[in-house]
Amino acid sequence: CKELKTRVLRLSDDLKTHTHDGAEVLKCTVMALKAGQVVAVPTDTIYGLACVAQNSDAVRRVYDIKGRNGDKPLAICVGEIQDIYSFCKVSVKEELLRDLLPGPVTLVLERSAALNRDLNPFTKLIGVRIPDHPFMRRLCQMCAEPLALTSANISSHTSTLAVHEFEDLWPSLAVVVDGGPIADRSRLGSTVVDLSVCGTFRIIRPGCALSATLKILEDKYGLLEDSVSH
Repeated sequence: CKELKTRVLRLSDDLKTHTHDGAEVLKCTVMALKAGQVVAVPTDTIYGLACVAQNSDAVRRVYDIKGRNGDKPLAICVGEIQDIYSFCKVSVKEELLRDLLPGPVTLVLERSAALNRDLNPFTKLIGVRIPDHPFMRRLCQMCAEPLALTSANISSHTSTLAVHEFEDLWPSLAVVVDGGPIADRSRLGSTVVDLSVCGTFRIIRPGCALSATLKILEDKYGLLEDSVSH
C-alpha cells in the first residue's frame, strides 16, 4: 500500500459481516489515505475520490487528478453525527441532522477553524456528508479525521456507478475500492442543501433525494426556502 501502484480491491457483498477481506480492504485504504494518497471509494450515490481533508498536498492532488477548477469546492465526509460539530458551526437541531444523515444528502454549513484552511479557502462554508454505506462510514471512523470527497470522474464528465467507468483515473490512485455497481441511482449524486442561515434552507443541487429532503426541512422543521444566494 505504500507505493503508488494502484491496487483494485473488491469488497465482499456484505461488509456488515466483519469478513477478513473487508478488514484488509479497510486497512489498506486507511494506510493509503494516511500516506497522503488519493483513493476511489463507493458511496450510497456514486463512486467518489477521497483523501484526508487536513492534508493540503492530498487535496491539491485531487484537483489535479480530476482537472477540477480550483474555485469549485470539495465536500467532507465523516463517520458520525458528532464529528460534524468538530468541523462545522451547526445552526440547526441535532435531530434534523439525524433525520437526513446518514443518507444521500450533503449539508452545507459554516466551517469551523479546525478544518484545513487550504480546503476551499475561498468560502466560509463547507459541505458535509455521511454516506449511508457501511464501508464509507467505517473508513471515516478508522481514519478518525474528515475525508475530502468528490465524484470519481474527470471534471464535467458523467458521474460513475462502477469502477470500470473511471479506469482512466486508476493510474493516479493508490487504491480503487470496488464495491460493485451502485444500483437504483440516476447519477445525480447527493442532494446538496445550504443550512448555514438560521431558519432557512437553500437547495444548491437537487440531486437524488430532493423530495424526501424537502419533506423533512419544510414539513417537519418548518424551514423556509431561500432562493437568493447568500
